[in-house]
Amino acid sequence: MTQQQTAPEVDGDTRPAPMLLVADPDADMVRELSAALEREGVFVAGVSDGAQALLQAGALRPDVVLVSASLPVIGPVDFIRALRLARAVPVLLGVGDGHAEQAVQALAAGATACVARPYRVPELLPLVQAAFPGSAGSRGVLAVGGVELDAGAYQVRVAGAPVHLPLREFELLHYLMRNADRTVTREQIMRHVWHAAQGMSTNTIAVHVKRLRARLGDVDDRLIQTVRGVGYRLVTPS
Repeated sequence: MTQQQTAPEVDGDTRPAPMLLVADPDADMVRELSAALEREGVFVAGVSDGAQALLQAGALRPDVVLVSASLPVIGPVDFIRALRLARAVPVLLGVGDGHAEQAVQALAAGATACVARPYRVPELLPLVQAAFPGSAGSRGVLAVGGVELDAGAYQVRVAGAPVHLPLREFELLHYLMRNADRTVTREQIMRHVWHAAQGMSTNTIAVHVKRLRARLGDVDDRLIQTVRGVGYRLVTPS
């Protein structure tokens, strides 16, 4: 099953709508989700297995991909690994009862977040809109010191030189830069970057912060400071 439609207009103009590619073997669930999200201005393309999902991810270049933990032909973990070799598009994993192991493996492979399946529009809609380059939440270039981040283009420059960041580190930097000179707690980072309220090790955050510092050349932790027992703060140089 492959579903492709003309993208709806957004806000009464011809600006492209955000596109979500849904890979799920339950055709009825995909149809219901598509109808609900398209009423919110999101274009949904649906496929039924991982092989079709890889093909359509390359052809359609969606803003977000949603894959079921029970994806057939090419499973969700192998799909995410293959997709990550080509694109840094956010990938959401739809999980239900009994999918804890798949969730752990998918997050390790590069999934952005896990969402409940059956899917809920109030949970999915903010994640899709935040990743869309044309949305209000993602437009604009942020600059702190010598670091520039273009959220719409998924680009980072340090002292004018491009720096490649994996998706999760990019989102972590984006969140810290939006909150420059403020201390953000580990719980806030879990919620806003990993979209997880609990059940995640704070060591995962520490590892990503360490890698991010290394890529930015923040060798003495002056840019991203650790606030002991609380979280982190990205500091604007004086």
